[in-house]
Amino acid sequence: MTDSEFFVRFWGVRGSIACPGPETAAYGGNTSCIAVHCGPHLLVFDAGTGLRKLGLELAAAGTTDADLFLSHTHIDHIEGLPFFRPAYLPGNRLRIWSGHLEDSMNTESAMRHLMNAPVFPVSVDVFGSGVSFHDFSAGDTLAPRPGIRLRTAALNHPQNATGYRVDYNGKSICYVTDTEHRPDRPDEDILALIEGAEVMIYDSMFTDDEYPDFAGWGHSTWQEGTRLCRSAGVRTLAIFHHLPERADADLDRIALEARETFAGAVVAREGMTLAP
Repeated sequence: MTDSEFFVRFWGVRGSIACPGPETAAYGGNTSCIAVHCGPHLLVFDAGTGLRKLGLELAAAGTTDADLFLSHTHIDHIEGLPFFRPAYLPGNRLRIWSGHLEDSMNTESAMRHLMNAPVFPVSVDVFGSGVSFHDFSAGDTLAPRPGIRLRTAALNHPQNATGYRVDYNGKSICYVTDTEHRPDRPDEDILALIEGAEVMIYDSMFTDDEYPDFAGWGHSTWQEGTRLCRSAGVRTLAIFHHLPERADADLDRIALEARETFAGAVVAREGMTLAP
């Protein structure tokens, strides 16, 4: 990989719970996990069940040095961490970040809570690699690796969540999931985060027709994603965090409708790559 390469690959695109089966095989049933490649540097966003397969590929390729950024710590976004093979292999380095926690909680305590009795048989102390934990506040701008600027923003989700914008080599990829839009106006924090970006990956769990039945659940719609992209001048919308009950045929229909509404819309599926 050259230093100028910049792209995202999707490893898990579902929301709430993994849903394997023939009716979800085309788009995939794993929960949220994407990998953003910035030249030689790897940024992973969320640790849903898709993280397991990413870990197997990384372990087969050799030594891993990566930063893992969590949108938040609801179970569907962290349940893959105990099954991330590189975390167990000496010589690897994994930095885990979050910016949504409050009170006495921090990134390390949240991960220890995940891997702790009676929920899990072993603790994070079994990791054989160099795992470290890092906290920030949503709204901070980070520089996790040379040449990478990572802007963050608070999202509208129960117990908080964080949106991210990766700027590298003059282009931008935004990861904005688990956020509930405001029915009467666009979310100004999101607009500021995604302004002029090439790619936005967006929480599209519901449709506009479905949303009123789920107000307060902390999720948005693909239609709101198109509205945000138009307002902010974003070129490509990746429809993401699919409802578990949404079969491949349903997502095919959404893909057709979304492209008619916004030419740059695509429906995220496992294995898909997007380059800004």
